[in-house]
Amino acid sequence: QVQFVESGGGLVQPGGSLRLSCAASGIMISIHAMGWYRQAPGKQRELVAHITGGGRLNYGDAVKDRFTISRDNAKNTVYLQMNSLKPEDTAVYYCNTAPTGFYRWGQGTQVTVSS
Repeated sequence: QVQFVESGGGLVQPGGSLRLSCAASGIMISIHAMGWYRQAPGKQRELVAHITGGGRLNYGDAVKDRFTISRDNAKNTVYLQMNSLKPEDTAVYYCNTAPTGFYRWGQGTQVTVSS
C-alpha cells in the first residue's frame, strides 16, 4: 500500500522559509515523477513543483525561483524548500506522483504565511 506522510509545515512570517518533507512508503520515489501540490481554502489542488524520475525539476510560475524540490532516494523522501514565502502561499501541502496524484492523498501539512 502506497502512503505519503507530509511534515514540516507551520506558521511563518512573510519572507520566511520552511522545509517540507514527504516520507513515502510502498513506492520507490527514485523511479517515479514526484510532486508537491497545495490546496488553499476554496481553491482546487494545484501542482507547484515536481521532479521526474530522471531528476529534471519543474516549477509552477507562482513558486519559480523561490521553491526547490529535491529527493533523498536512500530515505525515500521528497523535500520542498520554500523561501521568500508570501501570504498567497498559505495552503495545505501534499505530495504524490506527478503530474497527477495517482495514489491516495496523505493528510498534508499546513503552511500559513502571516504577520
